[in-house]
Amino acid sequence: MDFALDDEQRAIVDTVRRFVVAELYPHEDEVDRLDEVAPDIADEIRTKALEAGLYAANMPAELGGGGLDAVGVTLVERELGRASYALQWLVARPSNILLACEGEQRERYLLPTIRGERHDCLAMSEPGAGSDVRSMTTRAVRAGDDYLITGTKHFISHADMSDFVVLFAATGTEQTASGPKKLITCFLVDLDTPGLTLTRGSAAVSHRGYHQLELSFDSCRVPGSSRLGEEGRGFELMGEWLGASRLTVAATSVGRGHRVLEMATEWAARRTQFGQPIGRFQGVSFPLADMATELEAAELLTLRAAWRLDQGTMTDRDAAMAKVFSSEALGHITDQALQIYGGMGLMNELPIERFWRDARVERIWDGTSEIQRHIISRSLLRPLGA
Repeated sequence: MDFALDDEQRAIVDTVRRFVVAELYPHEDEVDRLDEVAPDIADEIRTKALEAGLYAANMPAELGGGGLDAVGVTLVERELGRASYALQWLVARPSNILLACEGEQRERYLLPTIRGERHDCLAMSEPGAGSDVRSMTTRAVRAGDDYLITGTKHFISHADMSDFVVLFAATGTEQTASGPKKLITCFLVDLDTPGLTLTRGSAAVSHRGYHQLELSFDSCRVPGSSRLGEEGRGFELMGEWLGASRLTVAATSVGRGHRVLEMATEWAARRTQFGQPIGRFQGVSFPLADMATELEAAELLTLRAAWRLDQGTMTDRDAAMAKVFSSEALGHITDQALQIYGGMGLMNELPIERFWRDARVERIWDGTSEIQRHIISRSLLRPLGA
């Protein structure tokens, strides 16, 4: 097996890394301090990303996107993952669910999003429905040619920076061998639609400046043309998105892990105690070795899943393994880096405490570690009838 990157892939990595260092790193401290990305900075980053050809790298070239394959997109995600999430997400990678757009939806939602003229967010989670998405209570009821949507979604990331939401709502039930299950349907809803209210959620420990909002629907009327895909088939669309989303979490975790390891290694080489660099003590050097090994394994799992996605053979298990291992590796790496830095690691004049805070959410969103382990174990047991 050849694990080396080809010339095009190396060029992608170099281009994105230069952009991240030059255009994103300089704003990180201010964003973390203010918990906001200033509008002029957001516009500047988006404009420069478009000019650099980095925008919508995950979208097909024939539609105006970057046209990268899954491995290429994963490499982009890895490099962007080195930077603050609030900043790196401005280099947009629109939800691949939008590729299901048809007819007028393409002109209204898909193509403007690829061009950077509109921005999407995605709404699945509810106060009473997180990992168990089929238990969602937000419902869409037919009213002639329209739908009336009622319910609440929360933890909706960057809705305050978006123009429309990719919304999942229940539209009925079906009887199955294991009992009734809700039929889920996907909708494209403009955020200025009457009956839809956005409320800023509580401040979070992780990823300051990248906000989560609550979306409340009160008999919000949307036309039937806003339905994405067939009625009752939204769960399938959701499944297609989740695999790519979990790869994104894995890749960004790997990217951040690389940055943290580099900083911790440099600190260990320069910080002296008892007359020598602290990296010469096994209490520091061995953790560095473990961090490097864990990060290498995370990267290989992630790139393997992306390669299989390109081959059309990636399974839910592949994505789950990459996500759970990489996100937990990042948690271990940031915690150990803070330990290596000692008291200075907790001071906000250094970014280590931010990396430590930011790493925590990776084990929760896009499917908790427990959900990933459930997917993996189910893939082992089901063939045996268990």
